Amino acid sequence: MKRVQFYDKSKIDYRNLLFDNKALRKLLIPLMAEQLLNTLMGMMDTIMVSRCGSAAISAVSLVDSINVLVIEVFAALAAGGTIICSFYLGQRNRSGANFAAEQIFLVNTFLSVLLAAIAVVFRVPLLRLIFGRVEADVMKNSIIYFLITGLSYPFIALSNCGAAFYRAGGESRFPMLIAAFCNGANIAGNAVLIFGFNMGVAGAAYATLGSRILNALILLVMLRRNRQPIVLRRYLVKPNFQTIKDVLSISIPSGIENGMFQFGKLVIQSSVSLLGTTAIAAQALTILLENLNGIAGMGVGIGMMTVVGQSLGAGRKEEAKYYICKLTGIAWIVVLITIGGVFALTKPIIFLAGLEPAAGKMCFDMMIYISITKPFVWIPAFLPAYGLRAAGDVRFSMITSSVTMWVARVFLVVLMIRVFHIGPIAVWIGMSIDWTIRGIIFTIRYFSMKWLDKKIVSEPGI
Repeated sequence: MKRVQFYDKSKIDYRNLLFDNKALRKLLIPLMAEQLLNTLMGMMDTIMVSRCGSAAISAVSLVDSINVLVIEVFAALAAGGTIICSFYLGQRNRSGANFAAEQIFLVNTFLSVLLAAIAVVFRVPLLRLIFGRVEADVMKNSIIYFLITGLSYPFIALSNCGAAFYRAGGESRFPMLIAAFCNGANIAGNAVLIFGFNMGVAGAAYATLGSRILNALILLVMLRRNRQPIVLRRYLVKPNFQTIKDVLSISIPSGIENGMFQFGKLVIQSSVSLLGTTAIAAQALTILLENLNGIAGMGVGIGMMTVVGQSLGAGRKEEAKYYICKLTGIAWIVVLITIGGVFALTKPIIFLAGLEPAAGKMCFDMMIYISITKPFVWIPAFLPAYGLRAAGDVRFSMITSSVTMWVARVFLVVLMIRVFHIGPIAVWIGMSIDWTIRGIIFTIRYFSMKWLDKKIVSEPGI
């Protein structure tokens, strides 16, 4: 019987790896810290806004359901930028990486300004179309919040692509520090504008807008220096449609995948809303805790795109396979630790959140289920996919994730809740089934090695 090999050890020069253990730590630790800090800051932001009243927090929640979809588009564009630039840097083609970075900046600027214009000009009809039945106070606050946060779209996009340029070169500490500083500025701005000037939702929105402008400006100014592999000296450049096509060929499938995921969550949430206030409250806190216990693993996945992209750019296919396996193992350890830590804090958090006993019990029961199943099925469902995307295998990832999401998760959850009247635990049963099937498919895809035959760039660079 032929032995299954994840990679051929005999073809790897372990003394001359592109990323040794020290370089991996330098890349991954700030990425994990940044993901964790962003989540914690988001929690603090929500808590502060909630002090403005139910209409304010409802408005922020509704508008953010739109904003998240837009942010996912920018995240996909940033992922495409990371992969393309990493590939060129792996080839030791710094001029190609810098040229690609200019084109990525151009695409991000154009698309984000377009989306911002649509959000600002059509904010009222959009909100009435999507949330037309909400109370008048909620709609009034939603219009204010959407106007101001819509203006921040270009700065979110430029912050994401600026951070992507640093990460493509293996530097994640600097964008992490900038993000932490700007998140802190956002919280401070909230405190001053909400509690000091009693500006309510507008205060929260202005604080968010200011922090995003600050983040984008710092990164773009610092990218003009020669101290990092990618230098962004020109902001106005002539479009190169082949390079733009390369970026979008990776970004569009990733954006569709992310968008389908968010739409699926909205469908599931609509079913959960039928279960009553207790179930909704329990589910909301459970989602928050589940996101927290996997966020560090997502940081490892983001780092994998840089490592695998550079390896393939250097023509080291076996090394790319090695890093997918190695980083998947690291993510497994990290997720096990975070799952244990979050589960240990679950009861204190339930108490601090002030959930009623029935909702608290529901939340704790769901966290037991998640903590048992997630270590086995979440990692293979997500981590290898980052490596496949870095190799340009984005369409397979998009199709697989979208199909398993809607068939194994959305359909089953809606069926279990609406037909079989299972409580909110149905969400996590469906999710674990989705993760299991997705993990099996991605594992088969990895061993097929078809993902190594994809073309990342169409031309060698300038």
